[in-house]
Amino acid sequence: MTQTNPIIELRGVSFSYGEGARAALDHVSLSISEGDFVGVIGPSGAGKSTLAAVMSGAIPHHFTGQLYGATLIDGKDTCEVTLTDISRIVGSVLQDIDAQMVASVVEDEMLFGLENFGVPHDQIEERISQTLATVGISDLREREIATLSGGQKQKVAIAAILALAPRVLVLDEPTAALDPASSTLVFETLRKVNELAGITIVVIEQKVALLSKYCDRVLVMNEGALAFDGEPHEVFSHASELRSMGVDSPRVARMANSLAQRGVIAAGSAPCLNVAEAKELVADLVAGHVPTPGEKDVAAAARAGSRHVPAARPHAEGAEPVVELSGVNFSYPSGGASVNDLEMRVYPGELVGIVGQNGAGKTTLTKLLNGLLRPSSGSVRIAGMDTHAVPTSAIAARCATPFHNP
Repeated sequence: MTQTNPIIELRGVSFSYGEGARAALDHVSLSISEGDFVGVIGPSGAGKSTLAAVMSGAIPHHFTGQLYGATLIDGKDTCEVTLTDISRIVGSVLQDIDAQMVASVVEDEMLFGLENFGVPHDQIEERISQTLATVGISDLREREIATLSGGQKQKVAIAAILALAPRVLVLDEPTAALDPASSTLVFETLRKVNELAGITIVVIEQKVALLSKYCDRVLVMNEGALAFDGEPHEVFSHASELRSMGVDSPRVARMANSLAQRGVIAAGSAPCLNVAEAKELVADLVAGHVPTPGEKDVAAAARAGSRHVPAARPHAEGAEPVVELSGVNFSYPSGGASVNDLEMRVYPGELVGIVGQNGAGKTTLTKLLNGLLRPSSGSVRIAGMDTHAVPTSAIAARCATPFHNP
């Protein structure tokens, strides 16, 4: 990690959102150099979003509360400059994307910031085109934002901020609504602007495998304080401490730490952070010890009886499905994630996961199930009720829906 002048510096910063409230940040001191790629993790309520608000200037200029210490952005105290001045240096992407959107069309969303920051008109077209291409959403330029999936909105928000050419980009869980492929694309985009444009990246994220792959530094927040600060291998070597806080580690890191705890590899060994490192570790172990046929039989038996392999669960005898979709079709008038000829049965007691790429129709399916949308053809039945024939209130009594944005 190259040591240059700090672009962001916190000196003993504490903040609480009201008099007598618990400190959301508690004497946090840290320094982020220009060009760093920093990940921030921690359990819910650890102060991660508050830290992002301090770095972006939203504290003290937007959120009120009790603030102590000093935050310097490019050497200037955030209490002594305007939020507009800070925004020219630090761009932020919020966790609640809908609250950040100000326009109805993607191109207008891009234009809003550029025009308000006084970017010369002869530069606007090039900035919009290049930024949309960088984020991989050139095809969405004319789309209405209301028709986009949650993941597509995330990409639009990132593009709109990048078009302003900030020196720092602070992102609060930018991949929360994204599928794995799109999450990787976002981090590839962040790495590209970090390496090619020199933009400092600070990203709050729960997907620790992505952070361990792309970040050169990881901060761990816990109860408003900075618990760990270091290179990913160093931070994720503290597996037990992280687990006690409620913080996950990459699966390959957990494997390596487990081997160290069992004495298979040297205690204190740096954990694996990616598949390539894990493959090399396993290859070294296998080269040093080839299991006998008897050992292989034991391993196979262990796998067969693993508690991680769920037993098949047949439908309750004679039970009727609680959810039944038959030939369901739906499409939005202005485009968006449509569904076509859906067939699905869910029986009492089943636990069903729905996965798919952004824009595949997952949220549309959810709204069809809870009655917010009705199929253009086919039928949706919830607990025996046809959603075409009953009011949404009757469906809500049988089908509860916690949304992505509470």
